[in-house]
Amino acid sequence: MTETVAIPAQQQARTPAGTFPLLGLDHIRFEVGNARQAAHYYSTAFGMTCVAYRGPEQGYRDTAEYVLVAGDARFVIAGAVRAGTSVAAHVARHGDGVRDVALEVADVPAAYAAACARGAHGLTAPTTISDEHGSVTYAVIAAYGDTRHTLIDRSDYRGPFLPGFVARDPIVAPAHSAAAGIVGVDHVVGNVELGRMDEWVGFYHRVMGFTNMAEFVGEDIATEYSALMSKVVADGTRKVKFPLNEPAAGKKRSQIDEYLEFYGGPGVQHIALTVDDILGAVDAMRAAGVEFLATPASYYDDPELRARIGEVRVDVEELKTRGILVDRDEDGYLLQIFTRPVQDRPTVFFELIERHGATGFGKGNFKALFEAIEREQDLRGNL
Repeated sequence: MTETVAIPAQQQARTPAGTFPLLGLDHIRFEVGNARQAAHYYSTAFGMTCVAYRGPEQGYRDTAEYVLVAGDARFVIAGAVRAGTSVAAHVARHGDGVRDVALEVADVPAAYAAACARGAHGLTAPTTISDEHGSVTYAVIAAYGDTRHTLIDRSDYRGPFLPGFVARDPIVAPAHSAAAGIVGVDHVVGNVELGRMDEWVGFYHRVMGFTNMAEFVGEDIATEYSALMSKVVADGTRKVKFPLNEPAAGKKRSQIDEYLEFYGGPGVQHIALTVDDILGAVDAMRAAGVEFLATPASYYDDPELRARIGEVRVDVEELKTRGILVDRDEDGYLLQIFTRPVQDRPTVFFELIERHGATGFGKGNFKALFEAIEREQDLRGNL
């Protein structure tokens, strides 16, 4: 049985005021129209494994929630089982999308108090829930749009996910699951309205103590037809990285404009997943039905590309057959590829990234990537 206890204010902060003891990314919560089918998709096409479940059978009458893992990446796929609920309203407005980017912290009361003192809007005060496996303390603050951050401490818990969840068998057998080899989440990208990127960059600076890791403006991040601006904020360890995008003036509508229209406001645009073998991941995921953005052959035939990237572990022809992009910075190189949107609305998509020392985000590939997205926008009639 799950027990919930609100923490009295006088007992909330165990560490000095003003700290934000962030440990890393805990999980990403998707709210979708059909959680069972979405969980099956991520199990089959992304090679994730369902490890826990909570729903009406456990006394949670409004929502079915599936927990999927791959390496250190953890998704919670939630769907409403009745109308008139928060999950149902979120899906009606946004379609399938990310509701929560949950962060693991060492001290939830201290982190929540610090965040609220620095201007964050608190949604749920520190609360402890427990069952026979131990206890978990969490709190929730608001972020851009309807996105939120749950702050969570699970150090005293040994259950399958959270109190109330039960362990369950995988949705699909390993033989029917893509061997994608996902090992973690590299970064989570948010789109915000024109003129509000710096506001949210400031939010992460002020509230969580993040610092700027990269900035992309002007020709760095523009094509002939559209443009955007982007800044990357990250915690001190670089375990948690949040690029934030806003549209910029161009001849036609940017990918950010399209996202904001179809998502109904700001939200998570894409999630970058770290893989050790991007060739194997792409082959397995494509065989399982995942669709990737197409890269024109001219990208690989450009002699400047080969001069810029130097020696990489994979022959360029192998990258060309799969549409994988490659970039190098002063620290090393990376390989990356992007899926098409994974739901009917042209909103959330994924990136696969294999890093070999590089700490950047593929700046040299921005033009090719954005032109590929523009071709998709044009086909949808949204450019």
